[in-house]
Amino acid sequence: MGERQTARSVAARLVAGVVHDRQTLADQQTRGVLSQLDPADRARAQRLALVTLRRIGPVDRVLKPLLRREPPALVRAVLRVATAEMLAEGGEPHGVVSEAVATLRAGGRKLEGFCGLANAVLRRVSETDPADFAALPPQELPGWLRGRLMSAWGKPATQAIEAAHAAGVPLDLTPRDGDAAALAERLGGMALPTGSVRIAVRAQVSDLPGYREGDWWVQDAAAALPARALAARPGEKVLDLCAAPGGKTLQLAAAGADVTALDLSESRMARLHENLARCRLAAQTVVADALEWAPDGRFDAILLDAPCSATGTVRRHPDLPFVRDPLGLRPLFELQSALIDRALGFLRPGGRLVFATCSLLPEEGERQVTAALDRHPDLKVETPSLPGTDPAWISAEGGLRMRPDYWADRGGMDGFYLASLRMPA
Repeated sequence: MGERQTARSVAARLVAGVVHDRQTLADQQTRGVLSQLDPADRARAQRLALVTLRRIGPVDRVLKPLLRREPPALVRAVLRVATAEMLAEGGEPHGVVSEAVATLRAGGRKLEGFCGLANAVLRRVSETDPADFAALPPQELPGWLRGRLMSAWGKPATQAIEAAHAAGVPLDLTPRDGDAAALAERLGGMALPTGSVRIAVRAQVSDLPGYREGDWWVQDAAAALPARALAARPGEKVLDLCAAPGGKTLQLAAAGADVTALDLSESRMARLHENLARCRLAAQTVVADALEWAPDGRFDAILLDAPCSATGTVRRHPDLPFVRDPLGLRPLFELQSALIDRALGFLRPGGRLVFATCSLLPEEGERQVTAALDRHPDLKVETPSLPGTDPAWISAEGGLRMRPDYWADRGGMDGFYLASLRMPA
């Protein structure tokens, strides 16, 4: 988009990259899309892109009657970002419209011809009542995913999940010392019943009190439950499979366990090292393929947060529905089964395994555990009894199912599944 780089213009590039080119936000950032912005504008560009992707369905409903024909992808992205900023973020219309026109004018001959269109369309958009915009139906999930969720959870639940995705995410923290009430009071947040702390302020994470001291780490409340279900005890030999970026490793180490953290990605493991150092916690780390690695001995307990479709994290990563498709699901299902069997072979007699995925698909949760029980008849499911969880979350086979529409009055949670499995003694 020419030489002009602003938070709004970069946000438009990010949105076009996701919707038109099917590139994740993370991939685009790795390629340096944000590199020319200062930290404040970088954060703003990311926020605008996320808001636009979360509300792109309602945004397009507003734009559709104002466009006679489909504009080029980048022009459409500029209009989308500007519309979302005005109607979802409360952006001042004059400044937003002016910046959108200036962005197109700086984009060369292919874009500057759309300046008049953008000016006219966005001025009409600015006449829309934000309350009317907020009342529009939320962005629907793509058909391949929506159909699966409706089959699994029903239409009302799927619509509630979509509404939770549109609402975005608060910031959840896990206190190193386990004292959620004290940390919530210190940060002006809310202590959640499961032991996490939720804060609603927009702030640079590293600027919050206690970050540099390692008093807490960022971790969604649902993502914190698998390690709590494992209930590692001081001195236990515990394996965290697929460990990076390390939130669960930190929980296990803070409990006093002798932790081995394994992950296939060297770059992601580097982040785990940084988090361990900041929080003054220790774990042995291994970069290896879990299906090929062989430990020196067996473990008392294993946490397997398996690779999955990540369909439970759409509220956090609204780009995923635009870049994913169903073609990669079956290999993931097969990998999860293989990892469960591999992990069970690492356990001592009587040891326990918590299997977890950040997925909303039963094929990556409930059905995986049911199939594992068929393959291993002596295996037992121990239904976790975790403070703050609802008995209604317990699934038929004894696992725990979390969904984004749960805790709607508190800001929701990621979609997650976990089950605690016990080997025979």
